[in-house]
Amino acid sequence: MTRLMDWLHEQAVFLSRFLISPGQIGSVAPSSRELAETMVKPVAWEHIKTIAELGAGTGAITRHIQSAAGVDTRVLLFEKDPYLRRKLKERYPHYSCYTDGSHLRLFLKQEGLESLDCIISGLPFFNFPQYVRDRIITEIVAALNKDGLFIAFQYSQQMKKQLMEHFDIINIHFVPKNFPPAFVYVCRKKQI
Repeated sequence: MTRLMDWLHEQAVFLSRFLISPGQIGSVAPSSRELAETMVKPVAWEHIKTIAELGAGTGAITRHIQSAAGVDTRVLLFEKDPYLRRKLKERYPHYSCYTDGSHLRLFLKQEGLESLDCIISGLPFFNFPQYVRDRIITEIVAALNKDGLFIAFQYSQQMKKQLMEHFDIINIHFVPKNFPPAFVYVCRKKQI
């Protein structure tokens, strides 16, 4: 019964935050278990020392990161919504939590990190103006190490062209058991 109550509470919180700021939240419901599992499955966790999650929301994917990550893995969470960010800090006090992925390198510097092994993103890129998308993608590319992995879900394939400019797309998984159904892009930073 407690799990059901927790799930209902998470759904209600997410919907209320969506109604306040639909352009930033991007969906009426948090990521499903199937989507979260699809996001973390391609990561070679035994080699991951640093990872960031952009658009952590209610922590639907963060829970799976916590289960998969090694004890020494540094995890940075990014969430713009102040209420959701405060809840993430309470639930994951051992993770660093920041406001804005468009300043990713600045926060890495504050953490004493040069780069990240992996970035997982739930950001609703297509809701953002093009200049915001460009800025965030530039920050992601610059923050990833040379073999860095970028995994992002989207509700359409409209970002595919922009992602292909900066990443080698390893795979695109369709996840129908999510509301709405989602595409998971598994990308590796292009070698220059």
